[in-house]
Amino acid sequence: MTVVNSESVSEAVSIPVDGSAIVGDLVIPEQAAGVVLFAHGSGSSRHSPRNRAVAASLRAAGLGTLLLDLLTEQEERLDAVSGQYRFDIGLLGRRLVSAVDWLGGRPVTAELPLGLFGASTGAAAALVAAAERPGRVQSVVSRGGRPDLAAEALSRVRSPVLLIVGGDDGHVLMLNQEAAEQLRVPHRLHVIPGATHLFEEPGALEDVAAAACQWFLRPGLEEGRP
Repeated sequence: MTVVNSESVSEAVSIPVDGSAIVGDLVIPEQAAGVVLFAHGSGSSRHSPRNRAVAASLRAAGLGTLLLDLLTEQEERLDAVSGQYRFDIGLLGRRLVSAVDWLGGRPVTAELPLGLFGASTGAAAALVAAAERPGRVQSVVSRGGRPDLAAEALSRVRSPVLLIVGGDDGHVLMLNQEAAEQLRVPHRLHVIPGATHLFEEPGALEDVAAAACQWFLRPGLEEGRP
């Protein structure tokens, strides 16, 4: 990614959506090479220790990060009881699009190349957002994701996609293999041997972070090459 930013930013942010707001933590290091927007999975939040660990690795590599809650506080409370929102990929995708547009409207991030990192159902939302904003989203990474839930949006994605799956996460691995067949862009399925769905095994999350860093920072990002 081309360096276009010379400011250091760390702040809690609020993004207007549907008459309310969703909140996130934005960190842009000095001389940032880009920014990665995180979409958490079902039942999780921007405080997910796994996503925060990956975000820290990306920042160490010179990338900015925005860890975001895709539900409002009221929706989070309802979802904790009913689970009614966590699989609403249309809603989550629209929220992520709002965040993409919000980043594009801020001087400190407007010119930075943008990547999306989605976990579990957040991966489907990331792919929906990438399909809706092909001129803005330049790369997508899915960690233990459910890209199959993006449905028809998969064939409309125009950004290179990396699918990271644990080798022992059999059902999700199968779903990722099937979803990969529907992608019409450069993509790669990265299987971490011995890892399960949450990548709790020694070294598994470090492998996730390294693969994500390499994908977001690879040469040719702006041209959309794998």
